[in-house]
Amino acid sequence: MAEEGQTLHSDVLGAYIRAQRRLADLSLRQLAELSDVSNAYLSQVERGLHQPSLKVVQSIAHALNLSSEVLLAEGGLLEKHSKAGPTDTEAAISADPELSEKDKQALLGVYRSLRQRSDSKPTATED
Repeated sequence: MAEEGQTLHSDVLGAYIRAQRRLADLSLRQLAELSDVSNAYLSQVERGLHQPSLKVVQSIAHALNLSSEVLLAEGGLLEKHSKAGPTDTEAAISADPELSEKDKQALLGVYRSLRQRSDSKPTATED
């Protein structure tokens, strides 16, 4: 049986994968095909029932156009190395009493991912 910490990380990782999949406007079936992971297994990963292997995480990350490190860090399985402190938005999400801890982590992961994507986009003069 998985340790309690592993279950929490699996829940957070699964919620983050689901949020990223929805953000990419992909169905579960589409992400399963893109990542070469079975539909049923991917569903279990998203629901926190299984902690995927590194190979599966890499496949999912590639299909979502994310780095494996981002997926592992936002999923709570790898230590995050942030240069700056939390933003006001992150503080507000963390303080929201209406959200569960799992939902907060998923939302923070999506927020940070979007910020990372916008930071890496070329400016109009770089096009």
